[in-house]
Amino acid sequence: MDKPRLFRKRLIPEECIPLDDDIILSMDEDIIITKWNTLHPKKNLHHGFSCYFLKEGYKVSKFLREDDSLMYWYCDIIKTDYDKDTNTYVFTDLLADVIMYPDGFVKVVDIDEIALTLREGKLPKEDVIILLENLDKLLKIVYSHDFEKYKHMINSYIYQ
Repeated sequence: MDKPRLFRKRLIPEECIPLDDDIILSMDEDIIITKWNTLHPKKNLHHGFSCYFLKEGYKVSKFLREDDSLMYWYCDIIKTDYDKDTNTYVFTDLLADVIMYPDGFVKVVDIDEIALTLREGKLPKEDVIILLENLDKLLKIVYSHDFEKYKHMINSYIYQ
């Protein structure tokens, strides 16, 4: 089977970007693991790896500097839509993100954007329910220290 085409859809700002330069390292019915360089160059962020958990509703990314040092682990809550006819995945960023720093500090960000998109009618109630359920599931994994298995999974592809 041909490799699928991947897209990142954002609500703020509204955009749908093809991830044509991302390299798919592994995929099955549950996950897609990619290697990528940043789309929009930033001061520190240079490249990284992402694991899309297709059935879980989140993406776990390892953000790296140019020298391969870890900036942080970045988790997006996502909704995945797959079109079999075009072999295309669209990953919609449902706004709330969880950042885990190397020192163990955990931060949840962009909650204000959920309120803004709800107010503007850009985020259906059903998606907010999915977002909250998946954010809760992810935070339970992080706080119970089960997140190490995700780190190990991604690192196993980096250091092959």
